[in-house]
Amino acid sequence: MRRIAFAGFNLESVTAVPQVSTRADFERVTYRGAEIPAQFRGTNTVAGGTLKVLEAAGAEMVPLYHALLGALGPAADDAIIAFGDELEAGLTGNGPLDGLVLYLHGACWAPGFEDVERYVIERARAAAPDLPIAVPLDYHGNVDARTFAAADIAVAYRHSPHIDMGETGERATTALLRMIETGVKPGLAVARPGVVISSIMSATRLEPLSEIIAEARALEAASDCDISVMGGFAYADSPNTGMSVICLDWDGQPAAEAKAKALSDRLWQARADLTGAIPVWSMEAALEDAAAHRGTGRPIVLLEHADRMNDSTHLLRAMLEPAIAQRLGRVMVPFLLDPASAAAAHAAGAGAEITLELAGKSAPETGGPLPISARVLWTGEKRFTVSGRYQQGAPVDLGLTALIEVGAIRISVVSHFAFAVDGDPFYIFVEKPEDYDVILLRSKTHFRDFYEPLAESILVTDTPDLGPADVRLIPFAQLETAGVYPWCADGGA
Repeated sequence: MRRIAFAGFNLESVTAVPQVSTRADFERVTYRGAEIPAQFRGTNTVAGGTLKVLEAAGAEMVPLYHALLGALGPAADDAIIAFGDELEAGLTGNGPLDGLVLYLHGACWAPGFEDVERYVIERARAAAPDLPIAVPLDYHGNVDARTFAAADIAVAYRHSPHIDMGETGERATTALLRMIETGVKPGLAVARPGVVISSIMSATRLEPLSEIIAEARALEAASDCDISVMGGFAYADSPNTGMSVICLDWDGQPAAEAKAKALSDRLWQARADLTGAIPVWSMEAALEDAAAHRGTGRPIVLLEHADRMNDSTHLLRAMLEPAIAQRLGRVMVPFLLDPASAAAAHAAGAGAEITLELAGKSAPETGGPLPISARVLWTGEKRFTVSGRYQQGAPVDLGLTALIEVGAIRISVVSHFAFAVDGDPFYIFVEKPEDYDVILLRSKTHFRDFYEPLAESILVTDTPDLGPADVRLIPFAQLETAGVYPWCADGGA
């Protein structure tokens, strides 16, 4: 029986966010050993996909740890080192192993590391010099050839929204088992076009990105390869920030390099259209349009995409202006991150009228705390299992949570960061998205799978926050922008 180790260390980092994710933060979401198959079997997650393939093949998963924090700020250096130490210990202390599935993000950032993912892969290689290593990644990873110098296999999500996390685990694990059984190591190539796009432009159904991804699928159908077109993550400042193409090719290294370069060239050719794939609204225009067109029975989504910590107050402050509020109808603001306000509401209790300095506390760019008077509708600990396709079946712990109401605006205030991208933020309070005229979301692409068929309209709204639509506003220190679009007009990296 083949014995395949599994480890996952995953964080999407916005370099400019002041709050650092500590080792304790990672520990809060970490599962170890037998907890991993028990928690993730049958889920649309990388761990779930890996387990599905291993069980079907009669192989054994040797689960080490699974730590997934989502999208926050930088990681602490000691957290990276500690999980690297644990990875080495797990690979040397669990008996003979035949392979490793090492689930990483690709855009984790920590001040002491040029490339966190490269460091973690190298720690695995140091512990097991001859062990085949497969690395499933997030589509929004920043990677280059050096990232995978110590790996054998790398594949990434094909979709954003990431509805194929389980499938990505299956692809990585299937390739790993093939390598082990045949003794053939595939070619692995990374090509980078020198293009940086904002997250809101990275949805894989947007044109022309969708056309280039379709070309990748056609190349796969015509040959024996696996191609990942990656959107990159503009808000993590690293030397390899930006789009890339990974090709895993069983016809060898030259074939992998040729395909990766061909698709990378296509990304460069489409650079202007990629960076401007959808319109971005000003706050004033978006609020006016929402007020003018609400009331159809389908909600209007205002997307505060530049909010990176789920606590910006820019749009909410504007929506509370009496002249605007009376025109918007019923409004829902799900999963606003503010542990202090959630605790204050809990202390007051359901039915209480309270005053709060709400949210806007993670960074000056978030708009600052918003003074409000609100009624507490519900408060308590809140946990649930994801029902939408993105991470379907995965557990979510919001911590202490409060549902509050300010006039016709309802706000769920949470203690732990969580994505509000499907119907769960409503279902957990026995409501539906259709109950509201306007929904204020803080997503980038993941919301589209659920909300595109549901919403009357989606207004992607720019605010002066840490995730601007214009990536030229990001103060890069490590990324050399010379020769990179949109800082230059020509000359790819």
